[in-house]
Amino acid sequence: MSDNIRFDIERDRRIGLPEAVFCAGKPRDALLTLLERFADPAEKPILFTRLEPDVWADVPESLRALYSYDALSRTAWHRTCPSSPTGTVAVVSAGTADGFVTHEAARTLEYLGRRVRLFEDCGVAGLWRIQKALPDINACDVVIVAAGLDAALASVLGGLTPKPVFAVPTSVGYGVAEHGLTALRSMLASCAPGVAVLNIDNGYGAACAAARVLALMDTLR
Repeated sequence: MSDNIRFDIERDRRIGLPEAVFCAGKPRDALLTLLERFADPAEKPILFTRLEPDVWADVPESLRALYSYDALSRTAWHRTCPSSPTGTVAVVSAGTADGFVTHEAARTLEYLGRRVRLFEDCGVAGLWRIQKALPDINACDVVIVAAGLDAALASVLGGLTPKPVFAVPTSVGYGVAEHGLTALRSMLASCAPGVAVLNIDNGYGAACAAARVLALMDTLR
């Protein structure tokens, strides 16, 4: 199985973002091979995403002890990338039910060495929540917003902050929410100009987009 794994180890040199391991659907022996490989201090830091708790529980305890694992975000790493002293990302969620996406974004940023501030449960059903958090959100450099259902928070926040906004529709919601399709369409149809939209539940992708913006800011400072 290990002979079939062709890892993009030079991705960080090409685009400034390292390769990651998307664990969902991978054979467990392949995941074990990768976890063993990247526990070696001689290897580059690598992020494992969509690593389900039941799969993680089957990893030998001696190997699990070498990793930082978070069950909510389903992410793991042996060590993080070098930290950057500049730039902060606000990660804002409509509700705590969006936490699996929100925390995937936050953990990815932490892995990438970026500073992050979490603002959870800011949904527009109680507008005072986003109003209260807004000054602190606007003090950050980039904003990620995760929302399900009608995803109205993306449009509201897109009209209240001058910072780059990356919106992530989540699969949270009843019936016609259609596992995130309604949120995706709502975000794509947003009347707030300049809101960029990621795929459903893609907190990892939003974090990488935010990291690209911060990297550009680093070169301009």
